[in-house]
Amino acid sequence: VQLQASGGGSVQPGGSLRLSCAASGLPLEDFAMSWLRQAPGKQREFVAVISRRGNTNYADSVTGRFTISRESAKNTVYLQVNNLQPEDTATYYCNALGTDTNYWGQGTQVTVSS
Repeated sequence: VQLQASGGGSVQPGGSLRLSCAASGLPLEDFAMSWLRQAPGKQREFVAVISRRGNTNYADSVTGRFTISRESAKNTVYLQVNNLQPEDTATYYCNALGTDTNYWGQGTQVTVSS
């Protein structure tokens, strides 16, 4: 079982990225898939989730700017991040939560600065 996060990078304020979380060894449709982030010196915080049924929920700080989606054919979950701000700088992690299982990806770095 592996979750491979990618798509991070360095952008200027107002920029956009698309983060990907590709899964191998588990069907993402059987899991609630989340993105969380952790900035230096801070605790890991929730960003977005997509349930097995496809329902989505977002942290207040990213609502209207970030969009989580799932592409079953590629067994991949995406996080489209728009209008990035310096406070969005963090390592972004994907998580797969099942009934009694919990898997983490390795993280992808997003840096927003002018």
